[in-house]
Order: sequence, then C-alpha cells, then structure tokens
Amino acid sequence: MIALALLLVALQWDLASGWGYKNGVLHNSIWLEQAAGVYHRESRSGKYQLTYKEAKAVCQYEGGQLATYQQMEEARKIGFHVCAAGWMAKGRVGYPIVKATFNCGFGKTGIIDYGHRLNKSERWDAYCYNPHAKECGGVLTEQKRIIKSPGYPEEYENEQICYWHIRLNYGQRVHIRFLEFDVEDDTSCLSDYLEIYDSYDDIHGLLDRYCGDELPEDVFSTGNVMTLKFLSDSSVTAGGFQIEYVAVSPPTEPDDTKQTTEMPETITYT
Repeated sequence: MIALALLLVALQWDLASGWGYKNGVLHNSIWLEQAAGVYHRESRSGKYQLTYKEAKAVCQYEGGQLATYQQMEEARKIGFHVCAAGWMAKGRVGYPIVKATFNCGFGKTGIIDYGHRLNKSERWDAYCYNPHAKECGGVLTEQKRIIKSPGYPEEYENEQICYWHIRLNYGQRVHIRFLEFDVEDDTSCLSDYLEIYDSYDDIHGLLDRYCGDELPEDVFSTGNVMTLKFLSDSSVTAGGFQIEYVAVSPPTEPDDTKQTTEMPETITYT
C-alpha cells in the first residue's frame, strides 16, 4: 500500500510537470521506472524451467520477492513488456503486454493472466519485485544512456541473467554503440553472451549474439524499442562491457531513383 501511494503521488507530480500517458503507456517518468522495480527472470537452463518454489528462491536470492499482480501492472504502464509467462506472488502466472500482437498476448494488452495455479510444480519463468535492484537490467526510456555489465569495471559474476528493455518515443530509433566489450569467448557463444533483439522482448527479432573481446559494429533498431539480454554461466568470467545507446531520428525516405537499404551516412541525434 505504501509503494502504491508513492506511485500515485509520483504520477500526480508527473502529470503536473507535463508528463503523462500516450497510447496507454506512461512516458518519461524516470522516478516511476525505478519505483516499479519489476523484472523478468528465467532459469539459467532456459525458459519455462522454474516451479513456484524455485521462482520464489530466484527472487529471494537477489534480495527481492515475487511481484504482485498490481506491481506488474504498474510496471506495464510505464513500458514493461515481456512475452513470457512467469510466476507472480501467491502462485499466479501471467505476463505484461504493452503492444498487442497476434503472436504474443492473443492480440490484447494488459496483464495476460493465467490465474492462480493449483499445480505449483508447473514450470514457468519468474517476475520479481525489488525497487532497489536496478544494476542488472531495467526499463530504459532516456534519450541517451550508458549500459554496463554488472559490477563494471570489475569482472561480472557467474550465473547472471540481465535484461535491458529500451523504450523510446514513437518515431525514434535506437542507435547502439559498443564502447568496451570483453565477454568469455567460445566458438558458438554458448557460455557467456550478450544478445540484442529488435523488439519488445527476447522472443522475436534476434539481431545477433556477441562474445569474445572484439568490439562489435554499431547496431540500429527498425523501431522505437530494443531488448538486450546478458547471460553468464557457472564458470569463466571476463571484463564485461560498456554500451551506449542514443535516440536518433528515422532515416529519410530513399530517392525514387536510388535503391538502397543502408542507413543514411548522417544521423541526427536528438
């Protein structure tokens, strides 16, 4: 109740400051981004591997707890969108949808609710709540920001899963630039890796998977959203990474006489 009251106070302040809802999503409230404190976790062996007891343990290990339905909805209102069902508090299962698609959410927005599960041995992901655990992932709405691996510039730890969900204004695109990159190298990037998705979640739009210490080339989104996923296994670690993203204006329409699919050479930063 206290957290909800604080959210309502912050919402009133946001609206008074000219910030507010657009297409059902609250934009530009960095305070609310931090206050929501909801994040998605999966088993280190993959999706849909956690029983209710195991999901609770994952959240508690990080100093949090399973998110309530209301906490999930508050996070969804500010752009939290994950196309993966997970355990919530009191044995409930569901996932948050901001943008309706046929393949995710059955064409609906809101919390896609599977209800309270009688069989707590069913295997899903987990949705945790901890407003103070923002180092590893989060929902990012700033026009420009540096994303760092956990603990950077120190080496990252074993057995971590981090999601950064970038949500910009409609009509903008995401330009990602790698500043530093050092992730455990193996031939297929199966041990530790960073993945970048041109979508709201890590289900669709995989652009590439990165590991090793070679600095990757810049990446551009096709829309106003992008998801970064970092995973480390239980053995070797490395120096980690610094990545900068910047909101850019969309490319101009190509000249009818010139066929090209490349981004324009000059990008206007906002």
